[in-house]
Amino acid sequence: MRITKYTHSCVRLEHDGVVLVIDPGTWSEPRALVGADAVLVSHEHTDHIDVLRLAGLGVPVFAPEGAALPDLAPLPVTRVRAGQRFTAAGLEVTAFGGRHATIHGGQPDCPNLGYLVADAVYHPGDSLAPPDRPVRTLLVPAQASWLKLTEAIDFAVEVAAPEVLPIHDAQLNARGLASVNGWFGETVPGYRYLAPGESR
Repeated sequence: MRITKYTHSCVRLEHDGVVLVIDPGTWSEPRALVGADAVLVSHEHTDHIDVLRLAGLGVPVFAPEGAALPDLAPLPVTRVRAGQRFTAAGLEVTAFGGRHATIHGGQPDCPNLGYLVADAVYHPGDSLAPPDRPVRTLLVPAQASWLKLTEAIDFAVEVAAPEVLPIHDAQLNARGLASVNGWFGETVPGYRYLAPGESR
């Protein structure tokens, strides 16, 4: 499976001629969606979903049950719950988790799902909810208002995927990114940084 990282949490998966995009938010590049067959949205925050862009795309969108999506444009949305297994762009997907990680000061959270695609690639959205089975590739949040680096490292070590790629990193400047990459690289086997637009 070809994985292309875009800015922040947006990831494009290509396999056997199909394209599945996860979390194309307002910070990610529009080209991530070119030729997409379906989109997975982990939660309702705009850094993970650009409603107008998706409405113009016109492909199936899968989002958590209870997510409050802006009523700006019609979206072909299928609501998904934790534990559900479904097919998106011809790929089997299993949803995990249920809630966004706590942000700060009792601010309300929202529904959040992690998605395991083809029993191989796991994108947790804005949470550290582990999958209930081994995965080949973990997309690990690298920085957030709801996250400490040590928590992200512990999560990656717990999941123990052979390959670990960072997401949720758009608020890091060059020095911060170098520090985060250094810590992950020293502590998490299989860690590799992908710059926006880079594939593996």
